[in-house]
Amino acid sequence: MSETLEDKVRDAFAQGGVLSRAAEQFRERSGQTEMALAVARTIEDGGVLVVEAGTGVGKTFSYLVPALLSGERVLLSTATKTLQDQLFGRDLPRLVEALELPVRTALLKGRASYLCLHRLDLARHDASLPERGSLRTLAKIEQWSKATRTGDLAELPGLDERSPLIPLITSTRENCLGAQCPQFKPCHVNLARREALAADVVVINHHLFFADLAVRETGMAELLPTVSVVVFDEAHQLNETGVQFLGAQLGSGQALDFARDLLGAGLQHARGLVDWQQLVAAVERAARELRLAVGKQWPGTKLRWVGPSPEGIDAQAWQGALEALQHAFEMAAEGLDTVSEISPDFVRLYERAQQLAKRAARFALPCETDSVRWVDVGTQLRLVESPLDIAEAMRTRVLKIGSGAAHEDGDEEESREGRAAPEDNGRAWVFTSATLGDEPTLRWFTEPCGLGDAQVLRVQSPFDYAAQAGLYVPRAFPKPNDAAHSTRVAQLAARGAAELGGRTLVLTTTLRALRAIGDEMKQQFERLEADVRPEVLVQGELPKRVLMDRFREGAEGGRAGCVLVASASFWEGFDAPGDALQLVVIDKLPFPPPNDPLVEARSQRLEAQGRSSFSDYSLPEAAVALKQGAGRLIRRETDCGVLAICDTRLVAMGYGRRLLAALPPMRRLESEADFEAAIGELRNSLSA
Repeated sequence: MSETLEDKVRDAFAQGGVLSRAAEQFRERSGQTEMALAVARTIEDGGVLVVEAGTGVGKTFSYLVPALLSGERVLLSTATKTLQDQLFGRDLPRLVEALELPVRTALLKGRASYLCLHRLDLARHDASLPERGSLRTLAKIEQWSKATRTGDLAELPGLDERSPLIPLITSTRENCLGAQCPQFKPCHVNLARREALAADVVVINHHLFFADLAVRETGMAELLPTVSVVVFDEAHQLNETGVQFLGAQLGSGQALDFARDLLGAGLQHARGLVDWQQLVAAVERAARELRLAVGKQWPGTKLRWVGPSPEGIDAQAWQGALEALQHAFEMAAEGLDTVSEISPDFVRLYERAQQLAKRAARFALPCETDSVRWVDVGTQLRLVESPLDIAEAMRTRVLKIGSGAAHEDGDEEESREGRAAPEDNGRAWVFTSATLGDEPTLRWFTEPCGLGDAQVLRVQSPFDYAAQAGLYVPRAFPKPNDAAHSTRVAQLAARGAAELGGRTLVLTTTLRALRAIGDEMKQQFERLEADVRPEVLVQGELPKRVLMDRFREGAEGGRAGCVLVASASFWEGFDAPGDALQLVVIDKLPFPPPNDPLVEARSQRLEAQGRSSFSDYSLPEAAVALKQGAGRLIRRETDCGVLAICDTRLVAMGYGRRLLAALPPMRRLESEADFEAAIGELRNSLSA
């Protein structure tokens, strides 16, 4: 009788098995093996498995080992490019070597991650480079471009992800020339896609997956039908990532980018044949009028859009500006059509103009059913129409995708690599994360993702949280909406950080609190001696990667360590194990903002169904975000620390019990004296 996949997996994870021989720190964990066996069964039987695996379970090995041992073709999707690089560059090679498998792996990112050789050539001759420093950076990029094989910008040390050069040296779907490009043959994007089509295991990210679902442009249409096993890691981000791509967007920035490219191509290839200045001026004027129609609004404001115009905006002026923008794009398309044979740049610009005109026309019509529409106000405007969730798209376009559905022209059922497409009902889908909800059925995740029929497994963390961590909720503290709240949060965090020599992460729920707490902590530390004064790092002041690296370096070499004050993306994906992080301070319970148009529309839908928007949406959202933030503290079995949540609602309100139950089972620090004693113990352990 042949050995089953479950048998192979059980042997691999057993003490003395192949994994323990390959990695010295490996030890058998019952939760890790339980998850791995569940993944193996799903691969053998087909279907959908949803797994919440607590921190420390080792979920990456739990899905990689059975996927690799199955011999099937595998697609792995992660939440971020950083996690992609870790999976492809570290975890996969280790396991492929340990299991001694002849497996080809490939990494595939969105086109914005790859150097575009054609656009680099154009940037060399661009007289309007953003600043003098850009010329030095461009010279570095040119030198690197001669040596790189992949063209992945992540390989280029020192390139700030916020650099204004990046849009000039990468392509978008709108400006890519495709087969007409003079650099089509050595194109890095095409090389990455060819390697993905030839590989046994392909690592992508959620943005890439949903971008393809929306526009069928990233290569997934050819890749997915040949895959038997699909794994979404960090799956808790799927819904919010998906809704970004499954609606429609039109920005004044898009219009200005188009105008810049139009003028550049027109003057370079067809000067004098069309009045390019006039066409560009019309687009820029219409984009400006649209921005002016909104008036003075606080940057970051989201304006609800019900009816013909956003709230508080004159409908006639708004519709007039939209129509002018549509007309400007249509006139640009007409001009481009007359010169399309001169250069492939004009063909692509013509297609862009038509797409932008259609999008402007769409926003002039009423919003689609089961969608919500709003305007993001900043330096530029962004018009957004979004579905409320991805459930319908997942059911009809992801889980049901088969060979015929993926090929829009309905051609043969094999890819060009000759791989047969698996049957829909035989494909295995695995969705996993450390945080997928706060109740047994994980409804917070499965409902908006259309996975109501999935098998659900919850695997607890192996950490001894009661021994490793303490939870402190200060009782005598200003209410979250009190003007003094941020100051008191900063004082509490500064007190702990001063004792610990930094090693403190402060997570805020708003950017306003982020700035207030950061400024106050800097003032608090000015009273300390320079050699023991922790450095206060504030999100936004440096690139995210630099902030994380500097924080992890901590108090090495006798220096004072760091305090990091951060919001948004730092609530998850920030990993500082060991002594680098020992105190996490959360300013408020992370409820979704009620005035956000998407939050409001989702709440209204639940109320219309006779459900409670607070119990069924706001509370689970807060629970998941709180679990993510708390999860920054304990990353290894040897870590110790304190979590302080500066929101008295956690102990004063009835719903606080549900939120406390969602947190890891840390020991409770009931008083300020308990908090100070716990910080003192941590300080003493550092000097021991």
